[in-house]
Amino acid sequence: MKQLYILAITIIFPLYLQAQHQKNAFIYTSDIDRFWTAVDSVQSTNDITKQVQFVQKLYVDKGTEGLKAFMQARDYDAKLWVELINKYPKFWQSIRANTLSVKGQVNLITTGVKTLKKIYPEMRPAKMYFTIGGLSSGGTTTGDMVLVGAEIATADYKTDASELGDWLKTVFKNQQSSNLVGLNIHEYVHTQQKSGGNTVLVQCIREGAADFIAELVTKNPNINTYVIYGRQHEKELKRKFAIDMFSTATALWLYNGTNNSHPDLGYYIGYAICKAYYDQKSNKKQAVKNIIELDYSNEQQVVAFLDQSKYFNKSVNKQQSLDEFEKLQPSILSIYPAINSQQNVPATLSELTFNFSEPMGKGVSISFGEGGREHFPLTDVIGFTDDMKSFKVKLSLQSGKSYNFKITGNGFKSQKGYPLKEYQVQFTVR
Repeated sequence: MKQLYILAITIIFPLYLQAQHQKNAFIYTSDIDRFWTAVDSVQSTNDITKQVQFVQKLYVDKGTEGLKAFMQARDYDAKLWVELINKYPKFWQSIRANTLSVKGQVNLITTGVKTLKKIYPEMRPAKMYFTIGGLSSGGTTTGDMVLVGAEIATADYKTDASELGDWLKTVFKNQQSSNLVGLNIHEYVHTQQKSGGNTVLVQCIREGAADFIAELVTKNPNINTYVIYGRQHEKELKRKFAIDMFSTATALWLYNGTNNSHPDLGYYIGYAICKAYYDQKSNKKQAVKNIIELDYSNEQQVVAFLDQSKYFNKSVNKQQSLDEFEKLQPSILSIYPAINSQQNVPATLSELTFNFSEPMGKGVSISFGEGGREHFPLTDVIGFTDDMKSFKVKLSLQSGKSYNFKITGNGFKSQKGYPLKEYQVQFTVR
């Protein structure tokens, strides 16, 4: 009888473990272990070529489809990881245990996804991949895959960020281990949302919706830095958002950690709009469904959602917002020499200066005009003057030829972050 009991345990326990593994089969953490195996090998030699080979062979080549997707989405490669490993030794040493602890939180994340299913029964299944990224993204999605950069997602105030930039120091300062579940629910919500739309309003509501639903699921208040700052400065942020929201200047509000002392405040505004909408509705399950299924390609529906939230005291006026936004945009007042639209520009002209309406930031963006590369006269950039109100370029011209190009707000922005009004240049050489 005792032998039969032991035999039963021997058979049933592996089946139980297999069942547990299948239950959590949508969460993959194996890339983390492979990364640290590669790190140990990298640190065994000073030969850069061998180090890159170690990362490629031990981490990249053996990686999950999630790692491959993350690499494609964020342009990561073995060479980048070797550079980061060598450049930030204190950081990697301090974050290792945090990333390896992810496996211990798989059940909590699974429970969170089940809770999401309860409040949103229409939820479609998705796969979650925990990887080690290139210190530029804590998480993203592609198709039905949630891709997590555990080196950012698991960092907290104890992480040694002394070697890193201000953005990551700010991110880590208010993170806790409990944030990990919320982060993954946030990204999971993104796999359920509809795509479309490129305005600040659309992008902020999309991110804020994921934050708000994650808070509903975890029942843990969001304590990210942008939330703390957003609540303290909400009145002024609302006034600014009312002007910016119909523009496409997303960098004013989102994904701007590298050049903004208070980055990603659009997450907070979007969160606040969704919370206000939810609070207005008596049918909370329907409210959750409406928040997740909002059609971002339908601007009329997005504006109606905003109006129903009553986040602003009155209905928004798109044209008024755009007019106010345009007043804040810098412009090119003149170019020297004044060759635009001229037909007899001398072929000897070798420099051109653009004069702006206000001091600019350091970004630059000059693109081909209708004639493409063949009719693009610029050969080099000289740069900004000391007051940042003028910018010089070098030209190479041919007699009798026409040229055209554009100065755009993709790179040229005011020091307050507003994009330059596009300026087109076209002329013909005598």
